[in-house]
Amino acid sequence: MIEMRPKKSLGQNFLKSEAALRKIIEAGEIKLDDIILEIGPGKGALTAKLLEKAKIVIAVEKDDALFEFLKNKFAEKIREGKLILIHDDILKFQISNYQFPKYKIIANIPYNITGAVLKKFLSAENPSGIAPSAVDPRAMLRASQPELMVLMLQQEVAQRIIARDNKESLLSVSVKAYGEPKMVMKVPARYFSPAPKVDSAIIAIKNISRKFFEKNEINEERFWKIVKAGFAHKRKKLGNNLKNLINPIGLAPVADKRAEDLTLSDWKELVKGQNPS
Repeated sequence: MIEMRPKKSLGQNFLKSEAALRKIIEAGEIKLDDIILEIGPGKGALTAKLLEKAKIVIAVEKDDALFEFLKNKFAEKIREGKLILIHDDILKFQISNYQFPKYKIIANIPYNITGAVLKKFLSAENPSGIAPSAVDPRAMLRASQPELMVLMLQQEVAQRIIARDNKESLLSVSVKAYGEPKMVMKVPARYFSPAPKVDSAIIAIKNISRKFFEKNEINEERFWKIVKAGFAHKRKKLGNNLKNLINPIGLAPVADKRAEDLTLSDWKELVKGQNPS
C-alpha cells in the first residue's frame, strides 16, 4: 500500500496513539445501532476502531489521495455497507441528505476548521427548518444536529471551550448553548505523526439540542446578536458594547462587567428580560 504523507495545507496530523484512540472510542459511548460521522479520517486509524463498534460509519475525506487510500483499505467494509466513504469537503457536506434519525460525530478534525465545524453542526437546522412533527414525519429521519460530538482539538481551544479559568468566550458560550462540553484527555504532540507544534485534547459534547432556546423561550437569532455584540470588543465593558441593543435599565446589572465574566445563565437572563430597544 502506498505510503501517505500528511499535507500541511489541509492541517493533516495522523494520530498514532492507541491510548488516545481508546479514549475517543470510550467517550463516544458507541452502541451497536449507532451511526457515526467521522470528519477527515486520514489513514483510517480511528475509522477501523469505529467500524468495530458502530452500525455504520460515514467518513468524509477531502484529500484526493487519502480518499483512494481509504477506498482500497476498507474495500470490504464499503461493500458490506458498514462504511460510507464520501469524497467531499465537510463544510459542504450535508448529513441531512441521509435517512438517519440520529447520529454522532467522532473525529480527529483538521484544527484549521475547528470553529467552522462546531458552528455548522451544533447550530444545524433540520431540513424542513422546523421541529420534526406529524406534519412532516420524514423530518424525523433526517437529523442535522448530532446527539454527541467527540473531537480532538488543540488543547488551548479545548480549554477555552471548557472555560476552566472561569473566563467565558464567544466559543465557550456557543458550545454550551447547544450541549455539555467535558474534557476527556490531554494528548501530547508526540502522539501524532508528524508532531504538531501544540498539544491537543479530546473533548466530548453531550446532550446536543436546542432545548436551551426552546425551554427558555429565547429567540435564537436575537440571542446570538446580543452575545456577539457583547464579545465584539473584549476589553470594553458591556455598558458600551450593548448600549444599542439592551435598554439602560436591563443593562444596569452587568454594565460594568466584561463579556467574559458572564455565564450562559447570565446571558439567558439578560436576553430573556429584554425587548429590542
